[in-house]
Amino acid sequence: MVFPLEQLVEYNGNIYEITVAASLRAYQMAKINDPEIEANHDKVVCAAARQLFTNRVTYRIEHKD
Repeated sequence: MVFPLEQLVEYNGNIYEITVAASLRAYQMAKINDPEIEANHDKVVCAAARQLFTNRVTYRIEHKD
């Protein structure tokens, strides 16, 4: 599995947001040794990005007041 470039190109949202979300999700996956990492040939960020683009994992922005 490679990085989902086709989905990144078609993404209409904020690129910074999705990048931060993918980075945080990749960190979570690495900490828990998610089996999807091994299935993705140890490409954690690619697996995390794919989860976000396919809406398998969602994120939300928390605003601090």
